[in-house]
This record gives sequence, C-alpha cells and structure tokens, in this order.
Amino acid sequence: SVVMFGIIFLWTPPHFWALALRLKDDYGQAGVPMLPVVAGPATTRTQILIYSVVLAVSSFALLPAANLGLIYGISAALLGILFVYRAWELWKRPAEVSPIELYKYSLLYLALLFVAMGVDAAIL
Repeated sequence: SVVMFGIIFLWTPPHFWALALRLKDDYGQAGVPMLPVVAGPATTRTQILIYSVVLAVSSFALLPAANLGLIYGISAALLGILFVYRAWELWKRPAEVSPIELYKYSLLYLALLFVAMGVDAAIL
C-alpha cells in the first residue's frame, strides 16, 4: 500500500501540471499559484518530464512489494514508456503538443496500471 501511495503521489504532479499548463491564464487571473503561473511553462514542462520518468521507474517497485508478475511488469513498462514519451514530446515540442493530451493519458495510465495490478494478482 505504501508503494501504491508513492505511485499516486508521483503521478499527481504531471497530471495536474499538464492541466495547469492549459489553464495557466485562468489560474493567473484567479491568483492561484500553480507551477506554470509562478515558474513558467518551460519549467513546468521540465518538471513534468522529470516526474514522469521517476513515476515510470517507481511503478516497478510494485513487482516485489505486491508479489506481481509478468502481466503487471509488461503493462507497467509499456504504460510508463508511453507516459515518458508523451511528457518528452510536450517538453520538446510545446507549440505542437497539447498538454491536455498528456493530462488525458495520465488518467488512462493510472487506471490501466491498477487494472493490470488487479488482473495479475487475480491470476497468481
């Protein structure tokens, strides 16, 4: 359960910062100190990329902690690679890549990661 908490903890910043990039002006006008408002979009994209890499790597901690196997391991690898790739694309090509795409994928990522965990645990 501690590892699951860690995954959600690491997932939260890239998820909400991607949305905050899209809504930067609204947050600024409302006086809400979200990272894109206080540090700028470039710093936010860098932080999203860093957290995405750490999240993807950390997701493998569930393998031994929850006694999971191949289904979860392969799912975590594929989902994590895609998460990092999407974060990298947002970092590298911010004019062409919408942060909302990463935001939406982050929802799918977490749901599928936990489904993979449940399926793997049920099969073992």
